[in-house]
Parts: sequence; C-alpha cells; structure tokens
Amino acid sequence: MTLDKFNQNTKSLMKLAYPILIAQLIQNLMGFSDTVMAGRVSATDMAAVAVASSIWLPLILTVYGLIMALASIVSQYAGAKKFSEVAKATYQTAWIAISLGLGLIALFYFVSPLIFERVTLEQDLKQLMFDYLSYIIWGAPGFCLYLVLRNYSEGLSHTKPTMIISIVGLLINIPANYIFIYGEFGAPALGGAGCGIATALVYWVMFLCTLIYTYFSKVFVKTPLFERMYWPNISQIKYILSIGVPISLSLLFEVSLFSVVAIILAPFGSQIVASHQVAINFSGLVFMVPLSLAMAVTIKVGFAVGKNKYDEAKEICSYSVILGLLIAIFTAVLTLVFRTEISEMYTNDHKVIELAASLMFLAALFQFSDAIQVISAGALRGYKDTKSILYITFFSYWIIGLSVGLILGLTDWVIEPIGPSGFWIGFISGLTAAAILLAWRLKVIQQRLSLNQIDGLITK
Repeated sequence: MTLDKFNQNTKSLMKLAYPILIAQLIQNLMGFSDTVMAGRVSATDMAAVAVASSIWLPLILTVYGLIMALASIVSQYAGAKKFSEVAKATYQTAWIAISLGLGLIALFYFVSPLIFERVTLEQDLKQLMFDYLSYIIWGAPGFCLYLVLRNYSEGLSHTKPTMIISIVGLLINIPANYIFIYGEFGAPALGGAGCGIATALVYWVMFLCTLIYTYFSKVFVKTPLFERMYWPNISQIKYILSIGVPISLSLLFEVSLFSVVAIILAPFGSQIVASHQVAINFSGLVFMVPLSLAMAVTIKVGFAVGKNKYDEAKEICSYSVILGLLIAIFTAVLTLVFRTEISEMYTNDHKVIELAASLMFLAALFQFSDAIQVISAGALRGYKDTKSILYITFFSYWIIGLSVGLILGLTDWVIEPIGPSGFWIGFISGLTAAAILLAWRLKVIQQRLSLNQIDGLITK
C-alpha cells in the first residue's frame, strides 16, 4: 500500500460517495421538515407524523434493501461488459418493485380496518396517523420505481443524479407540506396528515425526474433501457430476490434492534427514553457517512469483480476500510468534544442533556466498529455474497448485542443494572462482532476467488 494509491482510491470512492451522502441527508431533512411543519399545527399533529413514520419507514427500508441488489448486479455486468444484461436485470427488478408498491397499498387497505379499532391511542392522534398512512401509501409504487432507476444509475457509477433529484424532491416537499398541512391555494387543511400527500407527491416526482434523465441522458448509451421491453422472467426474478432479500432483512435487523431497545427503555421514564433517542438520532446522522462510502464500495467492487480483476477489488476493500476508520476518528472526536453542545441542539431539559452526553461517549466508541462492518457489508454486496450478511447481522445484533444489553442494562448477573448505558455497550458488542465476522467473511471470499483464478490459469 502506498500513499499515492490511497489518495487515488480515496478520490475515486469519494467521487461516488459524496452525492449519495448528500442524497441520504436530504432524505432525513425531508422527515425533519415534516415533523417541524406538522408541529406548528399542534403537538398531536407532530406526534401523528412521528408515529406514522415509525410504521412507514421500516416498510420502505425493507423495500429499499431488496432493490439495492440491482446496484451490485448492474456493476458486475458493466464490469464484464455484458451491457445487454443490464437492461434485463433492471426490468426484472422493476417488475418486483411494481409488485411491492401495489402490494403495500393492498396490505394497508386490508390490514388497517382490522387494527384501527384495536389501537389504543387518543382518537385524534389515531385518526391523523391513519390518514397520513392512507395518503403516503399511494406514493409507494412511485418510490419503488424510483429506487430501481436510482440503483440502475448508481450501479453504472452515475451517482450525481441521485443527489440532484433528491434536492428537487426537497424543494417540492416543503411547499407541498405548506399547501396540504395548512390548506393553501384551495387545498383542504389536513394538518399533519397532509405530510403524507406531500411525500407521496415527492416520490412520484422523483421517479418521473429519474425516468426523464435515464431516457435522455447520453451516459447510458451503452445500456439503454427503452429500446425494448422485457417481460417478467421467473428465474431472473428469483435470482434478484436471492441477493436482495438478505440485504433487506439485514437492514431490518439493525434498525429494529434500536427500535426494540427504545421500547424496553420506556419503563425507565421519559428522560431516559429522550436521552437515548437524542444519541440514536445523532448517531444515525453520522452513520450516513460510512453508509454512503459502503454504497460506493459496492459499485467499485462489483465493477472490478465483473472484469475478473480480483486483486483490484481486494485493493478497493482495503483502502476503503482505512478511509472509513480515518473518517470514524474524525467523527468520534467531533462527537466527544461537542457531545454536550450536540445534546443541547435537541432539548432544553438539563437532565436529558446530561444523560445524552454520557451516551454520546459510547456512541463515539461504536463508530469504529460501525465503519468496518458497514464497509465490509458493502464490499460483500459487491461480490454478491449477501446471505452471509444476513446470518452475521442477525447473530451479531440480536444474539450478541441484545443479550449483552439486556444483561448489563436490566440484570445484576455481572454488575448492578446500568440501564441505557448497558444497552449501548450491547450495541458496541454487536457492532464489533459484526465488524469482525463480516471482515472475516470478506477475506474468505477474496481468498476463494484468488484460488479459483489461480486454478483457472493452471488449467489453461
């Protein structure tokens, strides 16, 4: 490894990663604007948006993870110069996306009447929450199709359109919220539920903008999508699902762990839960940096593997982990130095600030493991080895992480119960286990491909 090589790889990775990072942050900013604008109506409207989003986001995240498979498939086909296969894979993923989008609509209208009366919430809060979901659900097909075109573009190393179209989405989201929340320009005043219409509108606009871009842009001349139609092919759909479902479930395992811990901490009181949420929210924002880098690694590794340049793929993995750790050092120091100031951005409650600042110390520690595990997982997606990610994340987060958290947080088996700090030590344990196991699995895959390459040369 040389400094010149490191700088070259860093520049190449960051060129792909920074538009993805900006797009991810803008997605979070849309959620923030929904909450703030609904909160100006009433606390009930803000709570309705928050509760409805906590239901909606895991569903969309599951779909997002599944469609992410397309980026690794496309990058490998592009590396192998199998350009005709790119369109086929994109169409098959689009059929999956359409099914998922329509399936979410059907699921909502089938399930919601069954659970509406059983949900024990204030009547106004419950009505606003279900209204929000009834509006946003119609954006599901548009969002699913947008994700297909986004992963098609990103798989071909074109990530800037994702950033630009996300900015367009934000510019539509804020005025659309204003119109449908407050009832401007003849629209009904729907309160917090109006955010659902605004978000659904944004999803469809983002899809149409991406569709127009992919249709007219010259950068896709080698991989055109619109020269012919590819009808559903069961074997190809199964292949895409075999890669996408493990990615989807592994993301769900990680996100659901944090949600479960928040529920477990509820009996400790509102200040404990609030401090936990402050630390989790900030950690989630910081996590966008290594996650964006990992998505860039998926593309670069997939392209190198498609060219059968396994040494190049291995080099990308090594340099990306080093880059990830350097970024983690920076963000960890930032978290430690400004942990109190960061906490004060979320609340004026001195007790919550004090508790959140103490958890920020632990949040700084797990950023190192988090960087290694997410980048290793991104590299494994580039190799299309996704089942191992599923098994490792389930074992690491739910068997190790949650168990350590429960033991340290709620029992006196090792020490006196330490509440939320115990669960954060559990997070560190789970992420560290995931980092070790995913890095080990990555090494196994690289050695296996190197041996196969050597065997191929010998047989020739």
